[in-house]
Amino acid sequence: MIDRFIRRLPVTLALLLGTSAIAQAPVAAPPAQTAPPAAAPADQGDGGLVVDVEGGISAPTPIAIPVMPTAAVVQTPAGSTDALGRQLSDIIATDLRNSGLFTPLSPGQLRPVTFPEVQAPAYDHWRSTQAQALVQGYIRANGDGTLTVGCYLFDVSAQRELARQGFVVPPADWRRAAHKCADTVYARLTGEGPYFDSRVVYVAETGPKANRIKRLAIMDQDGANHRFLTNGQSIVLTPRFAPNQQSIVYMSYVGRIPSIYVYDIGSGKQRLVVQNAATTFAPRFSPDGRFILFSMATGGNTDLYRVSAQGGTPQRLTTSPGIDTGGSYSPDGSRIVFESDRSGGQQIYVMNADGSNQHRISFGGGRYATPVWSPRGDLIAFTKLAGSFRIGTMSPSGGAEKLLTDDWSDEGPSWSPNGRAITFYRSGRGSSGKATLWMVDLTGVNERRIPTPLDGSDPAWGPLRP
Repeated sequence: MIDRFIRRLPVTLALLLGTSAIAQAPVAAPPAQTAPPAAAPADQGDGGLVVDVEGGISAPTPIAIPVMPTAAVVQTPAGSTDALGRQLSDIIATDLRNSGLFTPLSPGQLRPVTFPEVQAPAYDHWRSTQAQALVQGYIRANGDGTLTVGCYLFDVSAQRELARQGFVVPPADWRRAAHKCADTVYARLTGEGPYFDSRVVYVAETGPKANRIKRLAIMDQDGANHRFLTNGQSIVLTPRFAPNQQSIVYMSYVGRIPSIYVYDIGSGKQRLVVQNAATTFAPRFSPDGRFILFSMATGGNTDLYRVSAQGGTPQRLTTSPGIDTGGSYSPDGSRIVFESDRSGGQQIYVMNADGSNQHRISFGGGRYATPVWSPRGDLIAFTKLAGSFRIGTMSPSGGAEKLLTDDWSDEGPSWSPNGRAITFYRSGRGSSGKATLWMVDLTGVNERRIPTPLDGSDPAWGPLRP
C-alpha cells in the first residue's frame, strides 16, 4: 500500500502524511608510420550540410561511421586498441541513431579506413553509399597509460572537413570519448547543443507493487556504466543532480519520516537537509547550486520552501491553502514553476524566485503535475492527467501546449542538457505492471526505451559532463 501511495506522490498531490574530466587533445595528424596528407582547416562558418531537427525525424540523414583504426594494437585496461576502435564507432553510431536524426550505414556498407585516410577521406567511395556525412577517427594508446581519440566530421558532397576534436581519457572513460565525438557531430550538423555525454540518476525498483524495494542508481544516458548508490533499506524518491554533478538531492524514508537528503557521489555519504520532524519532499537544486527548493507539509497544508544547500532555516515561498509542490527553477534562477491544487484541481503556476507574482498558466482540460523548466528556458514539461497520464510541453506563459506521448501512464519528465529531449517513466497496468524509463524528443515521434537492469522510475537527466 505504501508503495502505491509514494509512486504517485508527485502527481496525485496526496502527500499529506501531513567524475573524471576529459582533457581535450590537440587534433594533429593521427599517428601512423606514414603521415597522412595534411587536412584542411575545420569549417567554422555557416553553410554546408545542415540537419533539420524537426523535419529530419521523418527523413534521417545517412551517415557513415567506419571503424576507427589504431596505429598499433596495444592491450589496455579497457581492452585492445583495435577492439576499442570498433566499439567507439558503434557507440557514436548508436548515439546518433537514437537522436532520430541520423541513419548510420550498416556494417556491410562500410569499408576499413587506413591511417592515411583518417584526414583524407575516400570521398568517391562514400558518395557511392549515399552517405551525406562521414565520421572518421583513430585511437592511440599513450605512454602514460591514457588513450587519445581523434574525431573528424566531413561533408561528403562538398568534400570538406566540418569539425575535428581530440580527447585524452583514462581507459575507464573511453566511452565518454565516443559520446563527446557524437556530441561534436550532432552539434555541428544540427546547430543544437550536445547531450550524449551526460548521466541519468533514477530509482531502481524490485519486488511486487505493494512492497517495492527502491534504490538510487546512476548511469550514462544510454544505460551504460550503471551502478547502485543506495542499498534499498529505505525507500527513495525524486533524485535530482546538483548543477556541479557532485551530489544528488532526493527524498528518503529513513526513520519512516519522508525527509530530504543530499548524497555525495564521491564519498557515498548522505546528510539530512532540514532538521525537523515535518514531512519534506520533492527537492530540486537552484541553477547556481546555492539553494534547494522543496515542499513541506505542516498543519495540514503543504507549501514550497527553499533552504541553503548547506542546510539551515527554510524560507517559505507560498502560503495558499492546499498543496503546492513540484517546484522547478527557470534556467536563470529568476522564476519557479510549480503545481498547486489551490483552484480545486492540480494546475501549473509560475512565480518569482522570492515567491512573489504567483499566477496560474495551465487552463486546458484535465489536471497538470510535475512541471519542470527546460534548460533553454523556452518550454515547461509536465505530466497531464486526463484519463491517462501523458508527457507534454507548454510555453512559460501557458500557451502552445503539446502532448508528446500517448500511453496509459507516463509521468515524471526531466530534460536533456540541450532541451531537445525528455526522459520519463512509464508504468504498466495491473499489479504486475513494470516501471520503465523512456525518452522522447520534442517532435513526439522519436520515442525509445532506456535499458536498465531493473525496473526504473523518477529519472533525472543531469547536465552535460565537463
